[in-house]
Amino acid sequence: MNLRDQKIVVCGAGGFIGGHLVKHLISQGMNVVRAVDIKPKTEWYQVHEILGLDNVVADLKDLGNCYRAVEGTTVVFDLAADMGGMGFIENNKALCMLSVLIGTHLLVAAKHAGVKRFFFSSSACVYNSEKQKTPQVIPLREEDAYPAQPEDGYGWEKLFTERMCRHFEEDFALECRVARYHNVYGPFGTWAGGREKAPAAICRKVIEAKHSGKHEIEIWGDGKQTRSFMYIDDCLKGTQMITESNIHEPLNLGSDELVTIDQLVDLVEEIAGVRLKRYYKLDAPKGVNGRNSDNTRILELLGWEPSIRLREGLAKTYAWIEEEIATGKEQILAAR
Repeated sequence: MNLRDQKIVVCGAGGFIGGHLVKHLISQGMNVVRAVDIKPKTEWYQVHEILGLDNVVADLKDLGNCYRAVEGTTVVFDLAADMGGMGFIENNKALCMLSVLIGTHLLVAAKHAGVKRFFFSSSACVYNSEKQKTPQVIPLREEDAYPAQPEDGYGWEKLFTERMCRHFEEDFALECRVARYHNVYGPFGTWAGGREKAPAAICRKVIEAKHSGKHEIEIWGDGKQTRSFMYIDDCLKGTQMITESNIHEPLNLGSDELVTIDQLVDLVEEIAGVRLKRYYKLDAPKGVNGRNSDNTRILELLGWEPSIRLREGLAKTYAWIEEEIATGKEQILAAR
């Protein structure tokens, strides 16, 4: 499928990845007819105002809103979910689970509207936690999601919706594509307020420590837990490639550049030109001890994998967050 021939709706368009995706598709001349998010437009990370694009504020947990969201479209991107970093996920399991209503209702509406392709943004949180107990983790393969023991709450919601996509394709011939995102980061995302993920949180903490003159930083966990982080540009390219492909099974979409959280802090300190004293909050939410993406399958099927190095992506993210702080955006976020 060539997306240039389609009418596209992006659900979750006011979020970090969704806002970037709308911009990415528009920049290639794609016909994005509708962008939908639950947040007021004043809180969207990016609002794109172009002729023919309808920016809609709607709660997609409601089936009626889903019917209206997909009306007149042929491709649905489902990136809508109530989520955040590990602090939010571990403390809001029921809220995360309620996103199953979004995926289920969008699939029902897409089937009813005769949509040609449905993309679902899943997560590495679907993977069996037994395979992520040590920092020296073996990279996760797509088949490692079963037997099922995903991240409680958020991971179960993602895995359930993956199965819904599978069965809507089997039973109703609705072509579905699923990407399992691994820790996406970059500019125009959450960096304060409790929903931020590790790269943005570390950037913010280092910037604040540098400018305050209080050269110390609090790190959640012991700093030895390992992760891989994918820059937003790689996420967008991979999302488009997977959506246009003939791959029917869920596919990893993530960098395989594994680092410890301490090494992540090292990189941000290097970018900032400071060295900070570290304090470890061992009782803070930290997720699994180790997680990395096995990219064997995406390389086999698409001949491509995410390749933007963490140091490069962090430098861009750091510069953007530093500018946000300089313009007083942190106070605005804290007030929400």
